[in-house]
Amino acid sequence: MNAAHLTDMVTGLVLQRRPGRAWKLGFVLALSLTGLLFASIVVLLVRGVGIWGVAMPVAWGFAIANYVWWIGIGMAGTFISAALFLTRQGWRSALNRHAEAMTVFALAVSGLFPVLHLGRPWFAYWLAPYPDRMGLWPQWRSALVWDFFAIGAYVVVSVLYFYTGLIPDLAAVRDRATTRGRQVFYGLLALGWRGEARDWEHHAMLTRLLAALAVPLVFSVHSMVALDFSEGLLPGWHSTIFPPFFVAGALFSGIAMVVVLSVPLRRAYGLEDILTDAHVDRLGKLLLAAGWVVTYGYAADIFTAYYGGDRYDIALVEHRMTGAYAWMFWSTIACNSVAIQALWWRRVRRSAAAMLVVSLLVLAGMWLERFMLIATSLYRDYLPSSWGMFHPTAWDIAFLLGSLGLFALLFLVFVRYFPVLSLVELRRQAAESTEGRP
Repeated sequence: MNAAHLTDMVTGLVLQRRPGRAWKLGFVLALSLTGLLFASIVVLLVRGVGIWGVAMPVAWGFAIANYVWWIGIGMAGTFISAALFLTRQGWRSALNRHAEAMTVFALAVSGLFPVLHLGRPWFAYWLAPYPDRMGLWPQWRSALVWDFFAIGAYVVVSVLYFYTGLIPDLAAVRDRATTRGRQVFYGLLALGWRGEARDWEHHAMLTRLLAALAVPLVFSVHSMVALDFSEGLLPGWHSTIFPPFFVAGALFSGIAMVVVLSVPLRRAYGLEDILTDAHVDRLGKLLLAAGWVVTYGYAADIFTAYYGGDRYDIALVEHRMTGAYAWMFWSTIACNSVAIQALWWRRVRRSAAAMLVVSLLVLAGMWLERFMLIATSLYRDYLPSSWGMFHPTAWDIAFLLGSLGLFALLFLVFVRYFPVLSLVELRRQAAESTEGRP
């Protein structure tokens, strides 16, 4: 496939292809769920966080589980793209664009929940260390402040990395647009790109710099999220394994989301020749490897409790296995540790349907794990008088479904109006293949 054909194909997906019935149905459903989310936010602002099921002793609930789940999904997209770019892996060219978009949209969704969980979200700007006459400075020992800086840095780098890769492709769409409105729209987004040698030199330098920043940020950001829990003194939270465990879980769920987005995308746009079974196979191998690291974290958590001999840690482990939330623990193990064992077989890894099912199970299992870590450490305190169950309300469900709808809406709009493939990467890979390079 030559460069001209690649350019016509990628730009044609934006300029010529009409949205199909599946896209329209998905858009209506996503828009409805997004409306539910914003309606729920209005009710939350009027009535307060009491509409959620949080109460003593379970003072954290679905909102924090949603936040950690979404921020974990947002970690893997940029990591996959940046790490594969730095290691010169050519097969990233079919995945990097929608993986980076997934990161940006997941971060946008996750950022809603810490703000809403403040109780008075209109004072969220207090987290920023701006100078003021009242001398009101953030509490630097608070994990909320750590999250503010960690996520803020990652959002900036991820958005810049994503947008930098888009600029040459936006210019290609601009040059082939036939209506004045599209020419102006894509021309403004292309920032005057003309494809000169100087433009390409600056583009390559900035891409390498942002990729080098993004990879360590993946580890630092989710380690910071893990410290939200491990800085506490509760059994089940106060653990030094949490930072690497959370990083592995983030990559695990993020890779699963890349699969969930890639399989329908290649079928809907007819990209089987570019996003091939070999790409799905490699994603399956990454998913299996990350899943085994997560499984090791589960085993290490149980082993440490019994090896350390702390009766409270042992009681927590036994409550997770046999208590009121035992169904959640065993469901987590089934989805995250058992289901992925099918990926040992190459036939399963190369089956789009099988990979989709396994990835959906992983996403469900990772959400259950996040909530399990929260609820099982809180619902049984040291005194029987402090015991209590968490019961989600309809608003908890609405926020979860609404966040899924907002993410789907953003992604559907993206694939409709922006190039879903990186033209620059595909042309580079085609040129290297023509020259006989791997």
